[in-house]
Amino acid sequence: MTEPSPLCDPSRKASAQGVMRAAKKIADILPPTPLLPLSVGSKTLWCKAENLQPIGAFKIRGGWHRLTDLDEDQRAKGVIAFSSGNHAQGVAWAASVLGISATIIMPEDAPHAKMQATKDMGAHVITYDRMSGQREALSAELSEKTGATVVPSFDDPWIIEGQGSCGAEIHDQMTRLVGAPPEMIIACCGGGGLASGSALVNPDAKIVVAEPVGWDDMCISLKTGHIVPVSENPPDTSCDALQTLKVSEKTFSILSERNAQGVAVTEAEIGNAMRVAFEKLHLVLEPGGAVALAAALSDKVDLPERTAITLSGGNVDPAVYARMTGISMMNNIKTID
Repeated sequence: MTEPSPLCDPSRKASAQGVMRAAKKIADILPPTPLLPLSVGSKTLWCKAENLQPIGAFKIRGGWHRLTDLDEDQRAKGVIAFSSGNHAQGVAWAASVLGISATIIMPEDAPHAKMQATKDMGAHVITYDRMSGQREALSAELSEKTGATVVPSFDDPWIIEGQGSCGAEIHDQMTRLVGAPPEMIIACCGGGGLASGSALVNPDAKIVVAEPVGWDDMCISLKTGHIVPVSENPPDTSCDALQTLKVSEKTFSILSERNAQGVAVTEAEIGNAMRVAFEKLHLVLEPGGAVALAAALSDKVDLPERTAITLSGGNVDPAVYARMTGISMMNNIKTID
């Protein structure tokens, strides 16, 4: 089977071959993040520590795969992305390394740490009202004016394939560690790029997506068999990275075809997962990066022997971390005399 040209129409479908091509590109510049064992009762969960990526989240994968496939003319005109923070940093990081100008459209209430990190990597940041849903219109308008390429956060085959490289690493690492690939992957889900990309290269694994309560549109969409957007006036959530108002046909179709299951978790369950990650794995997770672990710990999923969990990000403001976990990040800084 011949792999489609990387410069073809973005309406193409993401593929397992595309994920493996993305995985090769990413392996050339970044080591794989560790797959760490976590004992929970009589079971061992295998936790993929994507919070240890250079930008603190898995989004570096899709950003790199997409931007490295731009041709010279596209690179010269720059890129535009919209994100609450982690995709913003993934695109900004790749653009900085490749010498491409990047404009990032971010919600006004995005965490300060994420917005500042995006600016520090040289990206130009434009803010908008998150609930207005105008980010796509803003990016399209800017693209029309400048010719810059829009890099969506999940509704894009390159992004799905790039995020799927995480699932490719999980497959290989678990096979080496326990002798067989995962039976189940529980993935943090906003738009579904990580879950759908991982599904493409783990055809025999059960895929479970985890979302915060009230923002569980992928869960509801999978249950009903068609895309259902987030309801009006959704509840507040600490998971800024997962506040997607509507998933895309690209990610939904992959997950629907795989009969993926959805699980919604509460703020208390997310805070507990963040504490467990700190106490047992010595890892700091942001709320959105802990929802998959929260689902696994909540008894809402029947866990097979070989279960992999994505710890998808660790970019969290200290005040939010303290509120969610009761652990002060400042109190846990160690100094050397």
